[in-house]
Amino acid sequence: MAENEDGQERSEAPTAKRLREAREKGQIARSRELNTFVILIMGGAFLLFLGGGLATRLSQLMIEGWTLERGLIFDEGLLVPHLQHLLGRALLVLAPLFGLLMVMAFMGPLLVGGLNFSSQALMPKFSKLDPIAGLKRMFSVQGLIELFKGLGKFGLVGGMATLGMMRIWGNLLTLGELPVDQAIIQTAHMAAWLFLIAAAALLVVAAIDVPFQIWNYQKQLRMTLQEIKDEFKETEGKPEVKGRLRQLQHEMAQRRMMSEVPKADVIITNPTHYAVAIAYVPATMSAPRLLAKGTDEVAKAICALAEEHRIVRVEAPRVARAIYFTTDLNQEIPSGLFIAVARILAYVYQIRREDPDVELADDLPVPEAYLDPRTAPRRRRGRR
Repeated sequence: MAENEDGQERSEAPTAKRLREAREKGQIARSRELNTFVILIMGGAFLLFLGGGLATRLSQLMIEGWTLERGLIFDEGLLVPHLQHLLGRALLVLAPLFGLLMVMAFMGPLLVGGLNFSSQALMPKFSKLDPIAGLKRMFSVQGLIELFKGLGKFGLVGGMATLGMMRIWGNLLTLGELPVDQAIIQTAHMAAWLFLIAAAALLVVAAIDVPFQIWNYQKQLRMTLQEIKDEFKETEGKPEVKGRLRQLQHEMAQRRMMSEVPKADVIITNPTHYAVAIAYVPATMSAPRLLAKGTDEVAKAICALAEEHRIVRVEAPRVARAIYFTTDLNQEIPSGLFIAVARILAYVYQIRREDPDVELADDLPVPEAYLDPRTAPRRRRGRR
């Protein structure tokens, strides 16, 4: 199994980031054999169906080219434009074939690896001019594979072409007995069949080469466990850095929460372990809303801030715990606590009016399910 410079085995499949960076560098799976097969098969099909007409038009152009008027022969000023005109007409005749082959030359690579453009691949690499590195590539395992593949392809295509020539040998010998027009058309058809026979041979080569190229591409991009860990640290960040970021985010969220405490109408406590800040504005709120909550030290900070801003503090342990477990910040309290919170707010409003007979109701209904974080009706975000 392949190893890196540190001797670690590259046993892991490449990550998405590794594959993306390879594509940006122009490193993708490609099969030259498949490209050649596509070009040959389409070229052969074109000649088989349209080669006769193409050959006829080219023969007519050749006849016109060799049939020159006396004035053209002795006037160089007229001969050159005449030859340019003939050349232009010949290119127009061959344009469909050239256009088809050009399209196939672009379509072939799309079958393996897909479309990819890399500016990095266009940059000159002077390391490729190193003769020692070139010799290493020539005598590497990959170089030997390419050598044997080339020899096998030559033998297979050459053998198939020889069989094709043997089949049409009799027709070749009879071409001289046919009229020129028919002989040209017949030659075009025989050339088309030779193209198709060669393409059929390359189909076998491509069927072997395509899976090999994909496998070899994946093998070259394999990674060690350490490389995957390093990449994860680069993309996701080091654990200590992420922990520090989470801590900073938590502190910022807590500061924002504490800045809402002065807007509260009442602070409901456990009395020391839990504290929740509740606000209710009938004109803008359909139900009381939770502005801040916390336990232990955070609860003490909420209470201290409430005392500083002269916010009424009410000790209702069951209500405080229920709100803490069931309600997220800036959310309305659940309907099961409406009666209990309403009685607490009524008590607060009486205190503000300096009512001498103010008294907090003893019966503050709290569903038992609200007191257990595991059965609370709303998901708990976590203690602050």
